[in-house]
Amino acid sequence: EEEEEEEDMERSVDFHQIKMSCSMASLCRWYNTVTKKSTSKSPRKKRKSLLTHEIAPPIVIIFKDLESFLPKVLQDFIIIASNYIQQLPLMLVFGIATSPIIIHRMLSHSVSSLLCIELFQSLPCIDHLAAVIDKLVLTTKFPFKLSGKVLQVLTNIFLYHDFSAKNFVKGFQLSLFEHYYTHPLSFLCCALNETNARVHHLSHDDCELIRQLPSLMGYVDHQDSEKQVELLTDDQYLKNIVQTLLMDLHIYHKNYFAVLKCLHIFTSSLPKYPLGKQIRELYITCLESNVWEIKEYSSAFQLLGMMAKDELVCLLQKCVEVLQSSEHKSLTQATQTLEDFLAKFQKLDDAPVEDVEDGEENITESQKSLQKKTDLYQLQKTLMEMNVLKRRKKPSRFEGLRMDVLEFMDQLARQYLVSPDTQPLHELVYFKDASTLRRHLNAAPRAALQMALSNPYYYLKNEALKSEGGTITNAAPDICIIYKLHLECGRLINLYDWLQAFATVVCAAEGKDPDKINNGQVEGVIHARFIRAVSELEFLGFIKPTKRKTDHVARLTWGGV
Repeated sequence: EEEEEEEDMERSVDFHQIKMSCSMASLCRWYNTVTKKSTSKSPRKKRKSLLTHEIAPPIVIIFKDLESFLPKVLQDFIIIASNYIQQLPLMLVFGIATSPIIIHRMLSHSVSSLLCIELFQSLPCIDHLAAVIDKLVLTTKFPFKLSGKVLQVLTNIFLYHDFSAKNFVKGFQLSLFEHYYTHPLSFLCCALNETNARVHHLSHDDCELIRQLPSLMGYVDHQDSEKQVELLTDDQYLKNIVQTLLMDLHIYHKNYFAVLKCLHIFTSSLPKYPLGKQIRELYITCLESNVWEIKEYSSAFQLLGMMAKDELVCLLQKCVEVLQSSEHKSLTQATQTLEDFLAKFQKLDDAPVEDVEDGEENITESQKSLQKKTDLYQLQKTLMEMNVLKRRKKPSRFEGLRMDVLEFMDQLARQYLVSPDTQPLHELVYFKDASTLRRHLNAAPRAALQMALSNPYYYLKNEALKSEGGTITNAAPDICIIYKLHLECGRLINLYDWLQAFATVVCAAEGKDPDKINNGQVEGVIHARFIRAVSELEFLGFIKPTKRKTDHVARLTWGGV
């Protein structure tokens, strides 16, 4: 009985909610009751209680896509809401995809004057993508990593399709799922504190799978003959080596990301961004090949060779902060070297007198000789002497120090930004199947439709629909028969001839002779099936009506699967 009473109460509540009138007056009553409850819970002094209405939270109404609203409806709503502004504090948030001018185009002056408009802008989607990549990809907290091609697929979908960071994360999750589902050794892609326990429980079959990894085979080839025999025969020795290699892989990633961020700090402010403006572009380049082997790398360092002192000091300070945050022993020496460079720059004079050579005096003398009257031979000789003196000119202390900094950064890049493909056991943590990811995320509806219509057995798995040589059986669905017949036609399709061909195929499937039924006339049921199939084909976008001939339709697609 108690349960029945509760059900009756729920029904009465639902009925009351349905009958409740939705108006601004009811909204005002609801707001007053809510604010009174919140103030009654915490009683204060009388003076403060008088101010509660003024500081009461407003009701925020968000219009996600302002351009999709009808201007008349929006104007009426704003006028109605303005009449209740004393009782109901409203805040309208307009989501504008084009320009703020759209507000004045949609609203009249009398309506827009009722609004107190303030413009604000959310972060660009590129910044959200950079934050997601920094927290998910460029970190050692998660052992799972993406290859260059896979990351390129996800970023291309983001930049050229939806600008959705949420969909990017879903693509990352799909990559994670595919890696753990398809790779038999993916259980070793785990946190560092769990690695030893999982390696200890490896079976003999798991050890054989590890020995078949291309990266480990390359590692074995570089070992001594005795170690090669132990790696290929002794499972316990292999387990110990796997533990060491996984630890080395973790350290490699820690150093890799720190040096990658330092290189990005140096190259992200260069003109025309030879190595990319975003760190993801540099990261993809480093994943696909050795970055110091490409032309953009050398051009970037040529531009860095012309950088001013203040800019270079600022970049060095940022790099020191990045290396200090990594907190790894192998980068301690690099951090100390950069700090020494900063100390040298602080002691450096802007224009030291001792760096001036006698060659500069010779250059000035040659420049003075150019001002005198001379012949072509003498002019050519003087210019050649000036070029030689400039080459022999000793660089200043700042130029030498700047060159030392760039050489040191080049050494860091060559030492720590080696391609992950060179690391043993990298297959355990890197997902490289970009084609599978592209097939799942980049849908091709036309190809799927053509496959379903030309080969219905591919999806239906009905033995009666099996066919060979690109033909289609007469037992196929009506739309498949219509589609196959329309492939044999030209640009314009005669509906009557199409109907006769369809009736012939359908009657053959039912064991009937179409010429002997109704004196050659098509049955009404077959006619209706034909009309429905043609309408479905038109809905899918394969044909369309044409005004040239009323009894014809135009074909829109060419080529099949």
